[in-house]
Amino acid sequence: MQIQFREFNQFDVWIWLKFNTIPSGREKKYVEEVFNSWFYLGKLGAFNAENLQVQETGIDLNYMPYDPQGYNKSLLALMHNMGEFEYEGQWARCWFDLGTSDAIALDILINALTQVSEEYVTIEELYLGGENEDWPVEDSDSRSYSMYDN
Repeated sequence: MQIQFREFNQFDVWIWLKFNTIPSGREKKYVEEVFNSWFYLGKLGAFNAENLQVQETGIDLNYMPYDPQGYNKSLLALMHNMGEFEYEGQWARCWFDLGTSDAIALDILINALTQVSEEYVTIEELYLGGENEDWPVEDSDSRSYSMYDN
């Protein structure tokens, strides 16, 4: 899977996927479930890089002390909105307002899509941000309508 970051605005970003063939209904469902799960976690503040206590501890987690107030001591990192998935031929796209979620969210999404591409549906290209000349975003109502408006 080729991964490319283009013009990127965290509060107004399109994520584009190009499949090797036109995706079937089942393949669309796999991809949409990844994005829906990712977004729900983001909406709940899961992608908060200021509170990665387990990750920062390292490999030995035996009797690790965990500060339950660690989340409250950090700035909120919440995703705000997600549009509807749209498809055109081999392409899919979805609009997001990633809010104040941290960049770790994008790494996690890329990791998940890499595995989906290897096991379920081949994704040739993943574009984060920008627009496709052949499919203008002005044709979409996704920005004005958000499935999960805060």
